[in-house]
Parts: sequence; C-alpha cells; structure tokens
Amino acid sequence: MLTERKRGFTLVETAAVVGMVSLLVGVMAPALKQTRASARGQSSAANLAQIGQLSGMYAVDHGGLIHTYTWKGPRPDAPAPRFTLPNGVTRFPMNDADAAAFQLQEVLMRRTGRINGPDAIADSRIQLPQRRMQNLILMDYAGRPFPDGLFADPADELLGQWQGSPLDLTVKNDIPYAVGAVVADGYDSPGFWTAVGVQQRWAYSSSYTTTVSAWQPDGLNTEPSFSRAIYLPYGVTPHLFLPSSNSLRVYLAEGRNYAEVAFPSAKVHYFEEFDREQPGSPYFAYDHARPSKLMFDGSVNEWASGFAAASADPLNPNPRWRQRYVPLHQFPVPLSGLGEQTLLSQRYRWTYRGLKGLDYPMMAPKGAVTR
Repeated sequence: MLTERKRGFTLVETAAVVGMVSLLVGVMAPALKQTRASARGQSSAANLAQIGQLSGMYAVDHGGLIHTYTWKGPRPDAPAPRFTLPNGVTRFPMNDADAAAFQLQEVLMRRTGRINGPDAIADSRIQLPQRRMQNLILMDYAGRPFPDGLFADPADELLGQWQGSPLDLTVKNDIPYAVGAVVADGYDSPGFWTAVGVQQRWAYSSSYTTTVSAWQPDGLNTEPSFSRAIYLPYGVTPHLFLPSSNSLRVYLAEGRNYAEVAFPSAKVHYFEEFDREQPGSPYFAYDHARPSKLMFDGSVNEWASGFAAASADPLNPNPRWRQRYVPLHQFPVPLSGLGEQTLLSQRYRWTYRGLKGLDYPMMAPKGAVTR
C-alpha cells in the first residue's frame, strides 16, 4: 500500500513568506516606533506631574518657597557662615554660588554614603548647581533614591546608563569628556567638564531642567539691587551661565515664592532640554520642538516652543536673546549637524520679566497637547 508523501515548502514559497513578513515589518515598524515614542512621552509627562506634586509639597512645608539650594554665603549684617560636611570638613563659602555647591556636595555625600575613600564625592565649585541639579533638593526632601529615575526622561537612554553605574566615569559609560574620549570639532570645548567632581555628578543630574526665573531675581524688572547677582546667558555655549557681578560677594535670591508667579498656567517651571520623542531629539529651542513642560500650576503640556514668548537677556531684554546650540559630547547634535550656525531663541529658559512674565499665551495654542 502506497503512503502519501508529506510535502514541505518549496524554495519559492519560502521566499514568498519571508518577503511577506519583511513587508509587514516594514509597514508596521514606523507605527511601532511612533507608539513607543508616544508611550515614552506619556511616561515623561507623568514624571513631570509627580515632580510638580513634590514641588507643591515642598512649598507647603516651606512657606510657599520654590525649592532651591538654601545654604548662603556671607552677609554684611551676619556672621560668616560655616557648614560641616559628612566627612567632618568645615566649609566657609565666599558667596552664594559656593554655598550652593557645598550644599550639593553635602547632600550627595549623605545620601549616597560616598563620604571617604576613592569614590568620595569631590568638591566641585566650577558649576552652578541650579543649572542641572536643582532636582537634588526635591529628591532629598522627599526621601527619594539617589540616583532617581523620576528625574530621567524614559527616552534619555544616556542618563539611564549613567544612573545604572554612577561609579563608572569611563568612555564605556559615555560620560561626556571622560578620560580617553575622542571629541570631534563642533562639540562644546572640554574645559572643566573633564573634572572628576563634575563627572561624578552626571548620574544624579536630570533630563528636566528648571527655568532660571525659579531661583534668581527678576533682573531688569525688579527694584535694583547691585549687590545681588543676576545670572546671564553665556554667548559661547548654552551650557554655562555667568554672573553679572565679578565681585566675590555674589548674592542670589533669598528664595522665590509661588505667590510671585503672576500667571502660573502660562509660566514654565521644569522642561525637557531635548524633545527626544521626535526624530533627532531636537534641542528645546527649535521652533518645532515639543518638549514636555511642567507649568507652575502643576499642568504638563507639549506645546511647541515656537508658540512661546521670545527669550530675553535678564538685564537687556532688547534685543531679545538668541544663540547657537552647541552640544556637549555624547548629547544630541544640532539638526543640520555639528557646527550649525542657526540662532535660536532660548524661550522659557531666559524670560522677560522673570516670574512676573508670560511664557505662553493664557489660552493653549491651537492643536496643543495638555496633560
């Protein structure tokens, strides 16, 4: 009796199946990528909403103050301040910027346990802590972990890598300007970014940055106080701020208050420095960038930066402040490549009238997304 022979796929049939699968993957890949970007955007917005809640709780417990570094330098009518770090070293700050840097070091030492030994948190007074690390005040206040994933955009894979291995300061961990890094022309100058104290702090930084108006005086539009520094944008790079005074007696604001915000729903508090949900991860200052933003009323939106009011030098609002985006090594490059000369309005980072001003119209722009 003859048995029926099993028939397998022919080469032609196999090729047809592979072709169909490849076609389906090609058709579905953009949709899947868009879905992933949307999910990350929603997670990032949820992070910002929670940051807003923590900021509100801090304000309730601190007389309405917006969270910032509270250690201060010398005052004419007060004894010279002294602060003791967890390793027993006493610090005598020369100014408010030094005091904030010492407070940052104290918080990191205490919360990470890196007090002594080769991995101890080093002194670093060459950066302004408010620039990238305002988040540490909330993390410490709320008893959050160090590092803290709440302050990382889910699409910020680089920060996630640093947070996963905060003791690794090598090229393998993509720390900007790590020893041995090869930096192409067009990136920001290595400068002090190679200092160990700066490198140690990358794992504790945030994808979200706070607006300058949240921690310094309103500049030109407040009563003049020439003993108080106003931090200004630095023309060579968007990553550094410069004080208006060269004096050692640099005073910052005693503390800004939520009550000073004239239009909470139209004023940005925290924002994503890069819109990583769009191709190329555009810098927030590009007109079409739609980074998630936490407003002072606690709402979160993805309004395009092009709808925002133009930026302004705090001491000279006319002409309005514009500058090139120059990336740090390992950070997203300009949309047309390294060396791009496009001048961008810095939008809500440097705003006219500070907390008294408007960053966006009182009504949401047409088609804008609010969460």
